[in-house]
Amino acid sequence: MVNGVRAPFERFTQQNATGGATPVSPDTEFPVSRATSFASQFAAVYLNFEAVRSQERASRLAPYLPDGAEPQFGWDGLGRMAAGAVQPYGSEIIDRENAVVTLAFQSGDRRQLLSVPVFYDTETGRFVVSGRPGILPAPTPADLPAVADGERDDAAETELRTPLADFFKAYAAGDTVSLQRYAAAGVTLEGFGGAFTFVNLKDLVVPSGGGATREATATVVWGVPSGATPSADSTASDPGEMSGKLEQAYRLTVVKQGDKWFVKDIRGAKRSVG
Repeated sequence: MVNGVRAPFERFTQQNATGGATPVSPDTEFPVSRATSFASQFAAVYLNFEAVRSQERASRLAPYLPDGAEPQFGWDGLGRMAAGAVQPYGSEIIDRENAVVTLAFQSGDRRQLLSVPVFYDTETGRFVVSGRPGILPAPTPADLPAVADGERDDAAETELRTPLADFFKAYAAGDTVSLQRYAAAGVTLEGFGGAFTFVNLKDLVVPSGGGATREATATVVWGVPSGATPSADSTASDPGEMSGKLEQAYRLTVVKQGDKWFVKDIRGAKRSVG
């Protein structure tokens, strides 16, 4: 009972000692999203360099660096590096003016991290890189545990294979009128509009359990056009000028109306490897 009376009193006296206001956590004041945007743009310049374009890099780095910083910010002007796919990874808020923003990026066949210290001027609302960045190795992929395959409904898979193959042909073509022939009542579907061509329905999994509404997972092979205009020095055997194939996995909700199956929903598949 004494503790129950004392706790509110202590909170009251502590608030009075700080002027009657509860202290604000630093991370509620530091503009993380804007700092991340600033650091991401900086990283896109910082992580790409080659000797013949050193002056261009220095000019592009200048808007991010404090006065008096060396133009190349630690690079000696030799060699080359190329990086892309810069994405936010995390941030550490030091106080209301300082933070360390971590970004993920791809360089060659390596996925890595870049740690960027950033200072925020609370009066002007401007940012500046406040110290040397640090490249770190990105975590390796997680171990994917094995899972047991569930029981499959062979009869339903056989019954659905042909109508779903026809559906995916229409889905690739994207003709609205044709596609609606395979859509459940009240459902409007949109396709690729010819961006891909249907090659085949490689696999179809329907878990056991009856009913007029079923969930199915389909592995589809799409034909991918090259999309390139052949160059003068290209050959008929140039892989870059040839159409390719791409396997994709989808989850579908299908409903049986009368003696026919219709697609109610299509979305990306759940876990399908391991």
